Amino acid sequence: MSSQGPELSDLLGMGASIAGCVVVGFGVGWLVDHALELFPVFALVGLLLGIVAACFYVYGQFKKFM
Repeated sequence: MSSQGPELSDLLGMGASIAGCVVVGFGVGWLVDHALELFPVFALVGLLLGIVAACFYVYGQFKKFM
Protein backbone atom coordinates (compact mmCIF):
# COMPACT_ATOMS: atom_id res chain seq x y z
CA MET A 1 0.00 0.00 0.00
CA SER A 2 1.70 3.16 -1.20
CA SER A 3 0.59 6.56 0.04
CA GLN A 4 1.77 10.01 -0.90
CA GLY A 5 1.31 11.68 2.47
CA PRO A 6 2.80 11.14 5.89
CA GLU A 7 1.85 8.04 7.83
CA LEU A 8 0.52 7.97 11.36
CA SER A 9 3.97 7.23 12.79
CA ASP A 10 5.39 10.26 10.97
CA LEU A 11 2.68 12.50 12.41
CA LEU A 12 3.10 11.13 15.94
CA GLY A 13 6.85 11.69 15.70
CA MET A 14 6.30 15.25 14.53
CA GLY A 15 3.93 15.88 17.44
CA ALA A 16 6.50 14.64 19.92
CA SER A 17 9.21 16.75 18.28
CA ILE A 18 7.02 19.86 18.36
CA ALA A 19 6.30 19.34 22.05
CA GLY A 20 10.00 18.75 22.69
CA CYS A 21 11.03 21.95 20.91
CA VAL A 22 8.57 24.04 22.90
CA VAL A 23 9.35 22.41 26.26
CA VAL A 24 13.12 22.59 25.78
CA GLY A 25 12.96 26.20 24.62
CA PHE A 26 10.87 27.20 27.61
CA GLY A 27 12.98 25.09 29.99
CA VAL A 28 16.27 26.64 28.91
CA GLY A 29 14.74 30.11 29.17
CA TRP A 30 13.40 29.31 32.61
CA LEU A 31 16.82 28.08 33.77
CA VAL A 32 18.46 31.29 32.55
CA ASP A 33 15.73 33.32 34.27
CA HIS A 34 16.23 31.36 37.47
CA ALA A 35 19.97 32.03 37.39
CA LEU A 36 19.61 35.74 36.59
CA GLU A 37 16.38 36.32 38.56
CA LEU A 38 14.66 37.95 35.58
CA PHE A 39 11.54 35.78 35.26
CA PRO A 40 9.69 35.76 32.77
CA VAL A 41 11.93 37.52 30.25
CA PHE A 42 14.06 34.61 29.03
CA ALA A 43 11.29 32.08 29.58
CA LEU A 44 9.19 33.93 27.01
CA VAL A 45 12.15 34.31 24.66
CA GLY A 46 12.91 30.59 24.98
CA LEU A 47 9.25 29.75 24.38
CA LEU A 48 9.24 31.89 21.24
CA LEU A 49 12.45 30.29 19.98
CA GLY A 50 11.01 26.83 20.69
CA ILE A 51 7.91 27.66 18.65
CA VAL A 52 10.05 28.97 15.77
CA ALA A 53 12.20 25.83 15.87
CA ALA A 54 9.07 23.66 15.83
CA CYS A 55 7.73 25.57 12.79
CA PHE A 56 10.98 25.06 10.88
CA TYR A 57 10.96 21.37 11.82
CA VAL A 58 7.39 20.85 10.63
CA TYR A 59 8.08 22.74 7.40
CA GLY A 60 11.13 20.55 6.74
CA GLN A 61 9.19 17.36 7.41
CA PHE A 62 6.18 18.27 5.27
CA LYS A 63 8.43 19.51 2.48
CA LYS A 64 9.31 15.85 1.87
CA PHE A 65 5.68 15.17 0.93
CA MET A 66 5.09 18.19 -1.31
